[in-house]
Amino acid sequence: MANEEKKVKKPGGESGKGKGKGQSAASFAVNSERPKVGPSKTPRLQTFYKDKVASYLMKELNLKNVMEVPRLEKIVVSACLKEATTNPKVLESASDEIALITGQKPRINKSKKSIAAFKLRKGIALGTSVTLRRARMFEFLDRLISIALPRVRDFKGLNSKSFDGRGNYSMGIKEQIIFPEINYDRVDKIRGLNITIVTTAKNNDQARALLAQLGLPFRKA
Repeated sequence: MANEEKKVKKPGGESGKGKGKGQSAASFAVNSERPKVGPSKTPRLQTFYKDKVASYLMKELNLKNVMEVPRLEKIVVSACLKEATTNPKVLESASDEIALITGQKPRINKSKKSIAAFKLRKGIALGTSVTLRRARMFEFLDRLISIALPRVRDFKGLNSKSFDGRGNYSMGIKEQIIFPEINYDRVDKIRGLNITIVTTAKNNDQARALLAQLGLPFRKA
């Protein structure tokens, strides 16, 4: 009697299909059990606003509708560099630093018109800026309040009058090295930043109350 040939089953079953070409049953099982990456954790300042600040402002400002409670809309971080007209590398360095500070790639801002008195031509790159919203906005503001501003030399608080009348607040940072993301040894030049906090507040008083409750250290009168 002739010896019967033994059939060898492939990893995917008799037809070798179902688990992918060249993939073993064991590796398929492991890959299918890997947990999926979930959404990032909600920033603590955002949670603080929802749990504490919103209800406090509604009572303090005597608001009847929760939709009237002022909230953060966006934060714009920018830098305007005069020397960028003659040295493009300066603008590139500033953009890299803002990207490190905010965690988001900034855009290059160009002049919209020509000004002969300043030897400025239309379309020349003059600055860089980034707009932060939602989670990144709260994360940046938290780091600004708790880490960066306390590192300012002889810091006595922020000017409580730097509002534009529409609920938006602007501040100037003289040295970008107050942010821990910046490596001082790699800084080519000390330069400043402009930070604008845009809110949904109807007036300066509402915006001031919102930012004060979030922890922005205003200078005492």
